[in-house]
Amino acid sequence: MRYRSLGGTGIEVSAHCLGTMMFGAVGNPDHEECARIIHAALDQGINFVDTADMYSAGESEEIVGKALKGRRDDVVLATKVHFQMGEGRNRSGNSRRWIVRAVEDSLRRLDTDWIDLYQVHRPDHSTDIEETLSVLGDLVRAGKIRAFGCSTFPAEEIVEAHHVAERRALPRFRTEQPPYSILARGIEASVLPVTRRYGMGVVTWSPLASGFLSGRYRLGRPVDLNSGRAALTPARFDPAIPGNIAKLEAVEQLVELADGIGCTLPELAVAFPVAHPAVTSVIIGPRTMDQLNSLVKGAGLVLDDEMLDRIDEIVPPGTNLYHPDGVWRSPALTDTAQRRRAPGDRAAG
Repeated sequence: MRYRSLGGTGIEVSAHCLGTMMFGAVGNPDHEECARIIHAALDQGINFVDTADMYSAGESEEIVGKALKGRRDDVVLATKVHFQMGEGRNRSGNSRRWIVRAVEDSLRRLDTDWIDLYQVHRPDHSTDIEETLSVLGDLVRAGKIRAFGCSTFPAEEIVEAHHVAERRALPRFRTEQPPYSILARGIEASVLPVTRRYGMGVVTWSPLASGFLSGRYRLGRPVDLNSGRAALTPARFDPAIPGNIAKLEAVEQLVELADGIGCTLPELAVAFPVAHPAVTSVIIGPRTMDQLNSLVKGAGLVLDDEMLDRIDEIVPPGTNLYHPDGVWRSPALTDTAQRRRAPGDRAAG
């Protein structure tokens, strides 16, 4: 396993990061099996583990905390804050009030004295970015976290955060965690160039494109829309929808490409983001031991220029064949009041 510096933090992390979103009620509820998966990942050279407070309502953090007993000093541990935790107001977002409470809850569930990388899971336009940067800086000074970053922020939000940090003499985001795969290459156009400009570490998620690059979904084969991810978002997987046909056609070409170099489609998929010079580490999120072994098996796979050129032909750089689940969308797009003048003010004359 290769190791890379996480932005300018001086922290060295493995090129694969173990994601734990599938540990707990949402994925694998067997705590002992999840712990074995974590231990196997560490034994294979992975020293970077990523979780979040909202994964299985905190259960994932508890599993990680138990699994790291006796090995905590050897692991770079990351978690995230933003999404609603429990019922009631002021239990989500990026405010000082919530972050101060949420970090204590995460520390307790993880059974640790510190978090190596604390990430803001999504933007929050109800809170000034200055407020968020200020409290995160206070947590660094208090020794509760070592560094902090953002996750799934658009390029303009990253730029604004750095501008505010410089203007207000506040610590800045050191990392960004965006979705990135062969089928979702949109971040190549602006997010990745911005992170390189600011010297940020980049930890990407969803290399298997919500399962499209797992080999499970193939052109001409029936898709069970009542189970797995397809049951949650059937419109993303229904082969009767033209946009999904384009994904499946790309998958067929990628399968042929993988066969030609003697690897599996998942191995090809995970090797792709690792090859980008802006990417520090790629999150793999297995639910089972077999899934972990199949993903780590391809860690030594090198995609040469000819192979990357062929991928570019199948899915051009900077384009998305699909939009990953859970990507933040700006209120400028989702709030019609921000896109439409009042009826009486719409005419030019």
